[in-house]
Amino acid sequence: MNFRTNIPLQKERNQIDYKSAVLLIGSCFSENIYNTLAYYKFNVNSNPFGILFNPKAIEKLIYNAVNLKKYTSKDIFQLNEQWHCFDAHSDLSKPTSTQLLDTLNTKINDTHQQLNAATHLLITLGSAWVYRFIETDSLVGNCHKVPQKKFLKHLLTVDEINDSLEVICTLVKSINPKINIIFTVSPVRHLKDGFVENNLSKAHLLTAIHQIVDKRKQLYYFPSYEIMMDDLRDYRFYNSDMIHPNKTAITYIWEQFTQVWIHKNAQPIMKEVDAIQKGLAHKPFNPKTKQHQQFLAALQQKITDLKEHHNISF
Repeated sequence: MNFRTNIPLQKERNQIDYKSAVLLIGSCFSENIYNTLAYYKFNVNSNPFGILFNPKAIEKLIYNAVNLKKYTSKDIFQLNEQWHCFDAHSDLSKPTSTQLLDTLNTKINDTHQQLNAATHLLITLGSAWVYRFIETDSLVGNCHKVPQKKFLKHLLTVDEINDSLEVICTLVKSINPKINIIFTVSPVRHLKDGFVENNLSKAHLLTAIHQIVDKRKQLYYFPSYEIMMDDLRDYRFYNSDMIHPNKTAITYIWEQFTQVWIHKNAQPIMKEVDAIQKGLAHKPFNPKTKQHQQFLAALQQKITDLKEHHNISF
């Protein structure tokens, strides 16, 4: 008997290897994939403006980065002794306006360069629910604990999401025509919106993504959401909040991502990197022993070899 529903996956074209440059943008799940790619020492960058959940926020970041927007004092505000920007996550907030503006403008320039250089862009959409700041009639990427009465909340339609994804793809390809764009939907459920509302939100995202992937080249879909919901369909794969995937689930989804998107030539190198990472994390009982010094010398030689042959630095 079969007690699980495995999702059939096929290898994609233009896979990721150690010559690739990968940029990840989107929800907190994109950070999980980023952390694993970074562990294996791929050339990878993630969320320059912090975690962004909805397609409109990601569209705005891409638009501003492609056009090298210059952030000024009118783009930021002060609350609770910190300076914030509605376009960015609170991780970027700073104690002074000068610090925040310097950070935002540096990040915009960095994102422009990363989009230009990237071979792969992975966009993880988390929610179709958006918040509109009433005072300026503009959608925000993060509310920064501004009182909820100052926002209007609404659900993006499939057409609105589709239009947003079209803009994202057109903008990115205007400066990097050869880039491969991979869409995925976060398996994290946004239950603060409500159970029915979360499912409706995910359905809108999935429908819009498939509409655009089906009609454009070099666009792909990776089923993170389906792997979590239909393959790992058990609460033992969740953290204690019963919302976020736990380490086991993240590892499993990464293994499926590897099967689809990591080139076979990269996998032996990944094993070498993994061995080095475990060696670096090893804590000896007697660090001054001759045996441990020999271990460190062998480890350093492996690091040197990877640097020389594959330009991988630790």
